[in-house]
Order: sequence, then C-alpha cells, then structure tokens
Amino acid sequence: MQDEENGAMGAGAPIIPEQRRELILRQLRKHQVLSVHQLMEMFDCSHMTVRRDIAVLEQEGKAYSVAGGVRIASQVHHEQSHQLKAVTELPEKENMARHAAQLLRDNMTVYLDAGTTLLSLIPYIVKLSGMSVVTNDFGIVHALADAQHVDVIHTGGLLDHPNRSSVGGLAAATLRQIVTDIAFISTSSWDLQRGVTTPSALKVEVKQAAMQSASQVVLIATSSKYATFGMYKIAGLHQFDTIISDINLTQAAADGIRKLGVELTLA
Repeated sequence: MQDEENGAMGAGAPIIPEQRRELILRQLRKHQVLSVHQLMEMFDCSHMTVRRDIAVLEQEGKAYSVAGGVRIASQVHHEQSHQLKAVTELPEKENMARHAAQLLRDNMTVYLDAGTTLLSLIPYIVKLSGMSVVTNDFGIVHALADAQHVDVIHTGGLLDHPNRSSVGGLAAATLRQIVTDIAFISTSSWDLQRGVTTPSALKVEVKQAAMQSASQVVLIATSSKYATFGMYKIAGLHQFDTIISDINLTQAAADGIRKLGVELTLA
C-alpha cells in the first residue's frame, strides 16, 4: 500500500492527492456512488486517506459524503408536491423556523417564499406587532387570514398548481415594487458549488426579485436537499447573509459554507 498521501490506481506510478481526487470525481461521474472500501482498492491507499479526500471534495462542493462512502451531486427534475412536503421533515422545519424567528422584530416587512418550511414561521409572526408579510404562497395567506393585525400582500401571478404558489413575471414584478427587511428563501436543491437552484424556470425570476428587494436575505433549507441541483440557477450561496439548515448537514459542508463568509445556523 502507498503512504497516507500518495496512492496508485492499479500498477501505475504514484499520484499526488490532487490527482487522486480528480480521479475519484471521474469515477463518481461514472458510478454516482462509491464506497470507501472501493476507493481504497482503486487507489491502493488507506481509509484515512480516502476520508480526507472526501472531506476536501465536499468542502469544494464537488462530492458529498454518505454513510460508508461518497456520492456526486444528483439532479432534481421536479419538486415534491405540496401534500408530500406538508408531512415530511416536520421536526427539522419547526426547529429551523424557531431559529429564523430570532431574526424577527416588531414593525418588519418580510418576504416568505413558497413552501411548507416557511409556513412554520407564521406562529412567530402573529405574536409580533406592526408586521407586514409579502408572499407568493397561498397556504401562508390562508394561515394569516384571521390575523387582522398583520398586513398581507400576495404577489399574484401564474398559479403553480402542485406547489400552491404564484410564479412567473407578474409575481416578480410585484416584488420589485416592494422593499422588505428580510427575505426568507426556500429551495428544493442547493449545494456549495452550484448554489441555490430549481428545476422550474418560472421560479427563478420570483426568488431573485425577492432577494434583490430585501435588506437581508436568509436561506432556509433542510440538509436532505443539500447536494442536489436543478437545471436553473437562482443564486450562489455567497449571496445569502444567513443560511439556516438542520444539524444533519455534514461538517465538511458547514465548513465550506462558512468559508464563504456566510453565517450558518444548524437547528
């Protein structure tokens, strides 16, 4: 076996760590997921060396650790339905909402992006006074219908039936006319290398307009959506002031995000 840093694939000459990591990526593009044991055999190196390589690749946003191995980022072709989102990862969503609520103060104007994660912020908002909520989500409007002390503005726009929200140019045009204190953004896919993405072209303009109109931009996303990407890019992670995720986000991913200078909270 080669030493801790150098390894060889087959009977070839020893390679340096950077070369080995590039070869690992090449293999992952073919196989999507590889175990630590497979990589040890491929490169004739130790478990510690493979784990170190995986950590470096993860901090660079190029590959992601899983139990016993590593995988490359996977593409999301469509989002989950509202019905499915409403019953999944509820403890994580509630914990993230509790931490996000610490950013709220009386007399704020906030944008709540579409999704069940941000619906969890409503109980905290209704306890405050002088609040204005801007949203493209019909579920959030419904939840605030009886809160007469909260001003609510829905963006209007094209109805996204599965997600019960508005998308497209009309929704974005509304957001460009409103200045908010905080924009809370949700996502179905995010990672260090590609940032926040979506499989829906109609959502891009809406999310970007919400971000551009806000003094502070906060991404709220579960770790289960990390290391996935959609076809359309919304923003790089460095464009967020704060990212709130759950405690299952890997240490390497957290380190990579903090290196961008973004405040990261794990709920």
